[in-house]
Amino acid sequence: MRDRALLRCLFDLGLRRAEVLNLDMEDLDREAGTVAVLGKGRTSKVKLTLPPETKKALDAWIGVRGAAPVPLFCSMNQTHPRKGRLTAIGLYGMVRELGRKIGLKVWPHGLRHAAITEALDLTGGNVRAVQRFSRHRDVRVLERYDDNRRDLGGEVAKQVAASVPGNSSTLE
Repeated sequence: MRDRALLRCLFDLGLRRAEVLNLDMEDLDREAGTVAVLGKGRTSKVKLTLPPETKKALDAWIGVRGAAPVPLFCSMNQTHPRKGRLTAIGLYGMVRELGRKIGLKVWPHGLRHAAITEALDLTGGNVRAVQRFSRHRDVRVLERYDDNRRDLGGEVAKQVAASVPGNSSTLE
């Protein structure tokens, strides 16, 4: 349940590793369906709306974990069950192992990259909307994601080549 909720937060919300690891129960407003996240380089938390699937996964995790006011995602280490906050190393290992089981090489920040790329695809390349989703301050970062998801240079090269009168038969 914990791992599913973690993966949903990482992918569905495009959270950074530190953002998900620093979540506490008090950051989650289950009634409003929001979570307050302290973003990279920020001094105040931003409320993000939870998609229904993410909320459902979090509710299931809290049903197992309990609603005690401690870190939202705790370590499931055998020697310290449910006591301390999940560490970056623990999260990395969990994501890598789950990916390995399905034949993929995955890491936490890779899920963020995949989410941002998927968001660009689903919005038709709307970098402004995806900037809000990803919480990137500089839209130029998203332009790199957008360039990597499509071969923009190749598309333009095809158009330029097609614009030559007579195309290749003239040149032969």
